[in-house]
Amino acid sequence: MRRFQERLYPDVGQFFDVERTLHRGRSRFQRIEVLQTARVGRALVLDGIVQATEADEFVYHEMLTHVPILAHGAVETVLIVGGGDGGILEEVLKHRSVKKAVMVEIDRAVVEVSRRYLGAICGRAFADRRTELVIGDGAAYVRETDQRFDLIVLDRPDPVGPAAVLFARAFYRACRARLRPGGILTAQNGVPIFQADEIKAACRLLKSVFPARGCYVAAVPTYYGGFMALTWASDRDIAAVSGATLERRYRASRIATRYYNPALHGAAFKLPTYIRDLVEPG
Repeated sequence: MRRFQERLYPDVGQFFDVERTLHRGRSRFQRIEVLQTARVGRALVLDGIVQATEADEFVYHEMLTHVPILAHGAVETVLIVGGGDGGILEEVLKHRSVKKAVMVEIDRAVVEVSRRYLGAICGRAFADRRTELVIGDGAAYVRETDQRFDLIVLDRPDPVGPAAVLFARAFYRACRARLRPGGILTAQNGVPIFQADEIKAACRLLKSVFPARGCYVAAVPTYYGGFMALTWASDRDIAAVSGATLERRYRASRIATRYYNPALHGAAFKLPTYIRDLVEPG
């Protein structure tokens, strides 16, 4: 049994014992691995960084999707930027109200590898008739499409290299233009204890583009460092939806969840002070 070591930051990392390597290859964009680990099941690793594991992917994917969908109440069209493992897509399509989900992923190889090895994460989402898979640049798609959406989910990597454009003001402006009235944008913005500057910058830019914006949190063990920050933006305050409304919508949706529930939904917006100070600096 070998040991896989993930170097998250120059002085911080984590390791997993690997029972076997299911896939190892390189696309034109990145190195792709699927590892069978002893503790967290199968793990998708891109350029040495763990993207998702079977043990806890549901936390991340459920919170980026069910929170905005149930806060909105009538989501029919969804755009996913990134998300090649299909986890976001699979959760979105649990909602019968969703008539169309467009997923724009730059690396076809990630989709192909995920469909082959990560069925526990993506399910049959890529085969769903409501799915439109676009292999291409997410920023260019948002800028050029004439479609409008009720929800945009940014399942993006960290803001380095080519992905930096997905964190720019121009991209957020393009996203707002693609949202229907009442539409919602959600995105991952890293682990606050290590990526404070990223969260502050994202919230500052979102505030300059959207009438309402904020942050909620989820605890994803694989993403080392405690809470992960999930940012949102809209033309209305999605944190103001009542618990009774969320409970009614959740029951009506008849979806099965392992992390999300209406009580947790409301609690996720109650931020620890150190995160609140990043989102709403004094």
